[in-house]
Amino acid sequence: MSASKQSVEVKHRGLITLSIMLATVMQVLDTTIANVALPSMQGSLGAAQDSITWVLTSYIVAAAIMTPVTGWLADRMGLKTLFIISVGGFVLFSMLCGIATSLEEMVVFRLLQGVFGAPLVPLSQTVLLNINPKERHGQAMAMWGAGIMVGPIIGPTLGGYLTEMLDWRWVFYINLPIGIVAFIGMLIWLPRSTTRPRGFDFLGFALLSLAVGGLQMMLDRGEQLDWFASTEIWLETAVALCALWAFIIHILTAEKPFIEPRILRDRNLAVGLVLIFVVGVIVLAAMALLPPLLQRLMGYPTITTGLVIAPRGVGVMVSMIAVGRLVQRVDARLMILAGLGLTAWSLHLMTEYTIVMGMGPIITSGIIQGLGLGLIFVPLSTLAFATLAPQDRTDAASLFSLLRNLGSSVGVSAVTSLLAQNTQINHAELGAFINPFRVQLDSYLALLGSISPAKGLAMVDAMVNQQAAMIAYLNDFKLMMLVTLGIAPLLLLLRKPAPRALGGDDHPAVME
Repeated sequence: MSASKQSVEVKHRGLITLSIMLATVMQVLDTTIANVALPSMQGSLGAAQDSITWVLTSYIVAAAIMTPVTGWLADRMGLKTLFIISVGGFVLFSMLCGIATSLEEMVVFRLLQGVFGAPLVPLSQTVLLNINPKERHGQAMAMWGAGIMVGPIIGPTLGGYLTEMLDWRWVFYINLPIGIVAFIGMLIWLPRSTTRPRGFDFLGFALLSLAVGGLQMMLDRGEQLDWFASTEIWLETAVALCALWAFIIHILTAEKPFIEPRILRDRNLAVGLVLIFVVGVIVLAAMALLPPLLQRLMGYPTITTGLVIAPRGVGVMVSMIAVGRLVQRVDARLMILAGLGLTAWSLHLMTEYTIVMGMGPIITSGIIQGLGLGLIFVPLSTLAFATLAPQDRTDAASLFSLLRNLGSSVGVSAVTSLLAQNTQINHAELGAFINPFRVQLDSYLALLGSISPAKGLAMVDAMVNQQAAMIAYLNDFKLMMLVTLGIAPLLLLLRKPAPRALGGDDHPAVME
């Protein structure tokens, strides 16, 4: 990308931003919006309990495998062409998912939906960095981050509403109007970018695909198959580790590797990848825990659950709007530190949840967590790319999205597994206090009146189950709080980019 061309003024920046953000929100929504519709899909498609989860697994694995190849595709096809094809394919297969009549059709369409949706997030981040001068990168990343962070938060709420009020198929049909607007907007206003010849490293891509695919399969099916008690999980783990080891050796020794290892020598990017992995763990893990906690233990209906969780998204939006204005005036590392502090505080508040509490603590902790995550995500996205050459942005954005998604998968699997294990442990410990010599138990059974002792004990067991599960949830929140605090020292490794006059690389990248 020549310096002369980088001074080209980008027209219709606002309309371009609107178009690509619609596409980004559409893709991010689909990572969580279908979760709540699974029971309805299962009945409609005649699928078994253990096979309906492939609707989620196929999408996640396909998106994870195809995300790293975005940089190569963008170089060969151009950002505009790849963006338009990705949006068109994503909308097409969303509609096919909506009209699917069998589980096999649904899994195939979801897989292809993941293939076409994978480039949307890294492409949107790259385009926003390219069409904005360096002094506007903070505002651009604030807008991008709002879509990335709010999508998973409102996904379950929107999915539950559409499923309950209309039909589960509308979870996919809703992509049509959004996708059409995004497609037309990019077709008209998104300038064409230059292409560059770049050979494709088939071996590197195959090894990385095996590593990512094996890891995603292990994480997605581990809880269902009792983790390493299953031969399948051992095989998937072995494939992931061996392929990852071979991939690392390959990119360090190949003449033209699939991903240039030199971009990882950029300290800000390397540290940013670690941090965004942990942020992915926190965001999706919290969102995976809250709905079942509210619905199963506290008896909240689906719509109410969504309304109680929604303020978290409001906190994210407010925080990102503020950060977009502050990022040029305040050290980004201090904002990330403040964000980690607020997030840890919110998780501490969540460790004080009780089954009989009202909505107030949930809303309060949600808003604080939203404010904290907004303070983390935008400055981190800005700093990670601040010292990187413009031509490396697409590859870096692909890795950034991949690590965020892998973090989400690891986080959800970890907290879900710990929840199940701790619930059993807590039940055993609490159950030890239930014996014929407990006077309080006799008093409680006496209050039940005419209920038989067997039914009374069953009610006691249900209460023990409820309390054991609640303690397990609180343990998960505490662990997430400690992880959040534990990554704070990594901020010392981030470098603040030296201020420069606008020029050269500070101008929008090649868009003509």
